[in-house]
Amino acid sequence: MVAPAFPAFAKALVIDDHPLFCDALSMTLRAFVGVAEVESADRLDAALERIDAGARPDVILLDLNLPDVDGIEGLVQLRQAARGVPVLVVSSLADARVISAALRAGAAGFIPKHSPREVFRAAFEAVAAGRRFTPENYEAPDEGGPATPHEDAAARLALLTRQQARILQLICEGRLNKQIAYDLSIAETTVKAHVTAIMRKLGVQSRTQAVLLAKQASFASLLPENTNPA
Repeated sequence: MVAPAFPAFAKALVIDDHPLFCDALSMTLRAFVGVAEVESADRLDAALERIDAGARPDVILLDLNLPDVDGIEGLVQLRQAARGVPVLVVSSLADARVISAALRAGAAGFIPKHSPREVFRAAFEAVAAGRRFTPENYEAPDEGGPATPHEDAAARLALLTRQQARILQLICEGRLNKQIAYDLSIAETTVKAHVTAIMRKLGVQSRTQAVLLAKQASFASLLPENTNPA
Protein backbone atom coordinates (compact mmCIF):
# COMPACT_ATOMS: atom_id res chain seq x y z
CA MET A 1 0.00 0.00 0.00
CA VAL A 2 1.36 3.38 -0.96
CA ALA A 3 1.13 6.44 1.23
CA PRO A 4 -1.84 8.64 0.31
CA ALA A 5 -0.81 10.82 -2.59
CA PHE A 6 -3.72 13.20 -2.08
CA PRO A 7 -4.56 13.56 1.63
CA ALA A 8 -7.77 15.45 0.81
CA PHE A 9 -9.09 12.30 -0.88
CA ALA A 10 -8.71 9.68 1.84
CA LYS A 11 -12.23 8.31 1.32
CA ALA A 12 -13.88 7.57 -2.02
CA LEU A 13 -17.35 6.36 -2.99
CA VAL A 14 -17.69 4.47 -6.28
CA ILE A 15 -21.20 4.29 -7.77
CA ASP A 16 -21.33 1.61 -10.46
CA ASP A 17 -23.41 -1.54 -10.96
CA HIS A 18 -20.61 -3.67 -12.43
CA PRO A 19 -18.96 -5.57 -9.52
CA LEU A 20 -15.79 -6.50 -11.41
CA PHE A 21 -15.20 -2.90 -12.48
CA CYS A 22 -15.84 -1.68 -8.93
CA ASP A 23 -13.26 -4.14 -7.61
CA ALA A 24 -10.68 -3.16 -10.22
CA LEU A 25 -11.26 0.55 -9.67
CA SER A 26 -11.03 0.14 -5.89
CA MET A 27 -7.66 -1.58 -6.29
CA THR A 28 -6.43 1.20 -8.57
CA LEU A 29 -7.55 3.92 -6.17
CA ARG A 30 -5.93 2.25 -3.17
CA ALA A 31 -2.67 1.04 -4.71
CA PHE A 32 -1.92 3.68 -7.32
CA VAL A 33 -3.79 6.83 -6.31
CA GLY A 34 -3.40 6.38 -2.56
CA VAL A 35 -7.05 6.47 -1.45
CA ALA A 36 -7.18 4.72 1.91
CA GLU A 37 -10.88 3.82 2.04
CA VAL A 38 -13.09 2.94 -0.93
CA GLU A 39 -16.78 2.09 -0.66
CA SER A 40 -19.15 1.22 -3.48
CA ALA A 41 -22.86 1.39 -4.30
CA ASP A 42 -24.58 -0.25 -7.26
CA ARG A 43 -27.43 2.25 -7.50
CA LEU A 44 -27.87 5.98 -7.08
CA ASP A 45 -30.56 5.56 -4.41
CA ALA A 46 -28.21 3.36 -2.34
CA ALA A 47 -25.50 6.03 -2.54
CA LEU A 48 -27.93 8.80 -1.59
CA GLU A 49 -29.13 6.76 1.41
CA ARG A 50 -25.54 6.41 2.62
CA ILE A 51 -24.99 10.15 2.31
CA ASP A 52 -28.26 10.85 4.13
CA ALA A 53 -27.11 8.50 6.90
CA GLY A 54 -23.96 10.55 7.41
CA ALA A 55 -21.41 9.07 5.01
CA ARG A 56 -19.03 11.79 3.88
CA PRO A 57 -16.64 10.68 1.14
CA ASP A 58 -13.93 13.06 0.01
CA VAL A 59 -14.54 12.24 -3.65
CA ILE A 60 -17.20 10.37 -5.60
CA LEU A 61 -16.75 8.42 -8.84
CA LEU A 62 -20.02 8.04 -10.74
CA ASP A 63 -21.10 5.92 -13.70
CA LEU A 64 -23.87 7.76 -15.55
CA ASN A 65 -25.60 4.59 -16.71
CA LEU A 66 -27.17 3.06 -13.58
CA PRO A 67 -30.22 0.81 -13.11
CA ASP A 68 -32.24 3.53 -11.34
CA VAL A 69 -31.19 6.60 -13.31
CA ASP A 70 -30.02 7.41 -16.83
CA GLY A 71 -27.92 10.29 -18.10
CA ILE A 72 -27.14 13.57 -16.37
CA GLU A 73 -30.08 13.56 -13.94
CA GLY A 74 -28.25 11.26 -11.51
CA LEU A 75 -25.26 13.59 -11.46
CA VAL A 76 -27.53 16.52 -10.64
CA GLN A 77 -29.15 14.67 -7.73
CA LEU A 78 -25.82 13.46 -6.41
CA ARG A 79 -24.20 16.89 -6.44
CA GLN A 80 -27.15 18.33 -4.54
CA ALA A 81 -26.86 15.62 -1.88
CA ALA A 82 -23.06 15.61 -1.65
CA ARG A 83 -22.85 19.37 -1.03
CA GLY A 84 -19.51 20.27 -2.48
CA VAL A 85 -17.88 16.85 -2.67
CA PRO A 86 -16.21 16.60 -6.11
CA VAL A 87 -17.86 14.09 -8.43
CA LEU A 88 -15.76 12.47 -11.15
CA VAL A 89 -17.79 10.85 -13.91
CA VAL A 90 -16.33 7.51 -15.01
CA SER A 91 -18.11 6.25 -18.12
CA SER A 92 -17.61 4.10 -21.18
CA LEU A 93 -19.45 6.81 -23.12
CA ALA A 94 -16.71 9.26 -24.02
CA ASP A 95 -18.57 11.15 -26.72
CA ALA A 96 -17.75 14.87 -26.58
CA ARG A 97 -21.40 15.76 -26.06
CA VAL A 98 -21.67 13.47 -23.04
CA ILE A 99 -18.49 14.95 -21.55
CA SER A 100 -19.67 18.50 -22.19
CA ALA A 101 -23.08 17.85 -20.62
CA ALA A 102 -21.48 16.28 -17.54
CA LEU A 103 -19.16 19.25 -17.07
CA ARG A 104 -22.02 21.72 -17.49
CA ALA A 105 -23.94 19.81 -14.83
CA GLY A 106 -21.05 20.30 -12.41
CA ALA A 107 -18.83 17.23 -12.71
CA ALA A 108 -15.30 17.76 -11.41
CA GLY A 109 -14.00 15.76 -14.35
CA PHE A 110 -14.65 12.97 -16.81
CA ILE A 111 -12.62 9.76 -17.05
CA PRO A 112 -13.22 7.19 -19.82
CA LYS A 113 -14.08 3.96 -18.04
CA HIS A 114 -11.26 1.80 -19.30
CA SER A 115 -8.49 4.37 -18.96
CA PRO A 116 -5.07 3.20 -17.69
CA ARG A 117 -4.33 3.86 -14.04
CA GLU A 118 -2.11 6.82 -14.90
CA VAL A 119 -5.21 8.65 -16.14
CA PHE A 120 -7.00 8.15 -12.83
CA ARG A 121 -4.00 9.51 -10.98
CA ALA A 122 -3.86 12.51 -13.33
CA ALA A 123 -7.56 13.15 -12.69
CA PHE A 124 -7.00 13.22 -8.94
CA GLU A 125 -4.01 15.54 -9.39
CA ALA A 126 -6.17 17.93 -11.42
CA VAL A 127 -9.05 17.94 -8.93
CA ALA A 128 -6.65 18.36 -5.99
CA ALA A 129 -5.26 21.43 -7.76
CA GLY A 130 -8.74 22.85 -8.30
CA ARG A 131 -8.92 22.05 -12.02
CA ARG A 132 -11.46 20.06 -13.99
CA PHE A 133 -10.16 16.93 -15.64
CA THR A 134 -11.02 15.92 -19.20
CA PRO A 135 -9.68 13.16 -21.48
CA GLU A 136 -6.58 14.03 -23.47
CA ASN A 137 -8.40 13.94 -26.81
CA TYR A 138 -11.44 15.89 -25.65
CA GLU A 139 -12.19 19.00 -27.70
CA ALA A 140 -14.42 21.42 -25.86
CA PRO A 141 -17.21 22.98 -27.90
CA ASP A 142 -16.89 26.60 -28.90
CA GLU A 143 -17.63 28.52 -25.71
CA GLY A 144 -18.68 31.50 -27.76
CA GLY A 145 -21.33 29.55 -29.63
CA PRO A 146 -24.83 28.72 -28.42
CA ALA A 147 -25.31 25.75 -26.12
CA THR A 148 -26.69 22.62 -27.69
CA PRO A 149 -30.13 21.44 -26.50
CA HIS A 150 -28.38 18.74 -24.45
CA GLU A 151 -26.04 21.21 -22.77
CA ASP A 152 -28.88 23.65 -22.15
CA ALA A 153 -30.96 20.88 -20.54
CA ALA A 154 -28.07 19.86 -18.30
CA ALA A 155 -27.50 23.47 -17.22
CA ARG A 156 -31.18 23.92 -16.34
CA LEU A 157 -31.36 20.65 -14.43
CA ALA A 158 -28.35 21.74 -12.39
CA LEU A 159 -30.49 24.58 -10.98
CA LEU A 160 -32.80 22.16 -9.18
CA THR A 161 -32.46 21.33 -5.51
CA ARG A 162 -32.06 17.68 -4.59
CA GLN A 163 -35.73 17.35 -3.60
CA GLN A 164 -36.83 19.02 -6.82
CA ALA A 165 -34.63 16.68 -8.86
CA ARG A 166 -36.15 13.69 -7.09
CA ILE A 167 -39.68 14.96 -7.74
CA LEU A 168 -38.85 15.52 -11.40
CA GLN A 169 -37.58 11.95 -11.62
CA LEU A 170 -40.90 10.70 -10.22
CA ILE A 171 -42.81 12.91 -12.65
CA CYS A 172 -40.80 11.33 -15.48
CA GLU A 173 -41.93 7.94 -14.15
CA GLY A 174 -45.56 9.03 -14.54
CA ARG A 175 -46.37 9.61 -10.87
CA LEU A 176 -49.16 12.00 -9.90
CA ASN A 177 -48.75 14.60 -7.17
CA LYS A 178 -50.68 12.44 -4.71
CA GLN A 179 -48.41 9.46 -5.39
CA ILE A 180 -45.28 11.61 -5.11
CA ALA A 181 -46.46 12.97 -1.78
CA TYR A 182 -46.94 9.42 -0.50
CA ASP A 183 -43.55 8.21 -1.80
CA LEU A 184 -41.66 11.13 -0.25
CA SER A 185 -43.79 11.41 2.92
CA ILE A 186 -44.62 15.07 2.31
CA ALA A 187 -47.87 17.00 1.87
CA GLU A 188 -49.45 17.16 -1.56
CA THR A 189 -49.45 20.97 -1.32
CA THR A 190 -45.67 20.79 -0.83
CA VAL A 191 -45.36 18.68 -3.98
CA LYS A 192 -47.43 21.23 -5.92
CA ALA A 193 -45.16 24.03 -4.71
CA HIS A 194 -42.09 22.06 -5.77
CA VAL A 195 -43.59 21.32 -9.20
CA THR A 196 -44.25 25.04 -9.70
CA ALA A 197 -40.65 25.85 -8.73
CA ILE A 198 -39.33 23.09 -11.03
CA MET A 199 -41.21 24.45 -14.03
CA ARG A 200 -40.03 27.98 -13.27
CA LYS A 201 -36.37 26.94 -13.03
CA LEU A 202 -36.57 24.81 -16.17
CA GLY A 203 -38.39 27.55 -18.06
CA VAL A 204 -41.33 25.32 -19.05
CA GLN A 205 -45.11 25.70 -18.80
CA SER A 206 -46.23 22.13 -18.14
CA ARG A 207 -45.20 18.81 -16.62
CA THR A 208 -45.00 17.32 -20.10
CA GLN A 209 -42.48 19.97 -21.17
CA ALA A 210 -40.48 19.31 -17.99
CA VAL A 211 -40.31 15.60 -18.83
CA LEU A 212 -39.22 16.34 -22.38
CA LEU A 213 -36.47 18.64 -21.15
CA ALA A 214 -35.27 16.00 -18.68
CA LYS A 215 -35.06 13.52 -21.54
CA GLN A 216 -32.77 15.93 -23.38
CA ALA A 217 -30.13 15.03 -20.78
CA SER A 218 -30.55 11.28 -21.23
CA PHE A 219 -28.10 9.08 -23.13
CA ALA A 220 -30.57 8.64 -25.99
CA SER A 221 -30.36 12.33 -26.86
CA LEU A 222 -26.66 12.78 -26.06
CA LEU A 223 -25.31 10.02 -28.26
CA PRO A 224 -24.99 10.05 -32.02
CA GLU A 225 -27.54 8.04 -33.96
CA ASN A 226 -27.07 4.27 -34.09
CA THR A 227 -24.77 4.29 -31.05
CA ASN A 228 -25.74 1.98 -28.20
CA PRO A 229 -24.64 2.89 -24.67
CA ALA A 230 -22.51 0.24 -22.98
